[in-house]
Amino acid sequence: MAPLLTLTDRAADRVKSLISNSPEEGVLGLRVGVNTRGCSGLSYYVEYAREQKKFEDIIEDKGVKIFVEPTSTMFLLGSEMDYVEDKLESGFTFTNPNEKSRCGCGESFSV
Repeated sequence: MAPLLTLTDRAADRVKSLISNSPEEGVLGLRVGVNTRGCSGLSYYVEYAREQKKFEDIIEDKGVKIFVEPTSTMFLLGSEMDYVEDKLESGFTFTNPNEKSRCGCGESFSV
């Protein structure tokens, strides 16, 4: 069975940086999930996690914790989380084997 979510070294380094520089107290890791929005129907979100919510999976990889929102598990199964930074933009990206299509701007996807 494929792991729920894996992280690249760049993603783990960025998570460590975000946690250590967080303006919030008690941050344990980042929470990853999927919202209903965008032209293709679904989009990823990442936020600070100060506690484990009921039924959340915790991914511990490369020295960081990623909390996976339970209703998003089926959309994220087997995904890889990366961090990309270039001259025009920076942010977390997801390589998701469950995606069937993406919108033209790349902000949303469908399964």
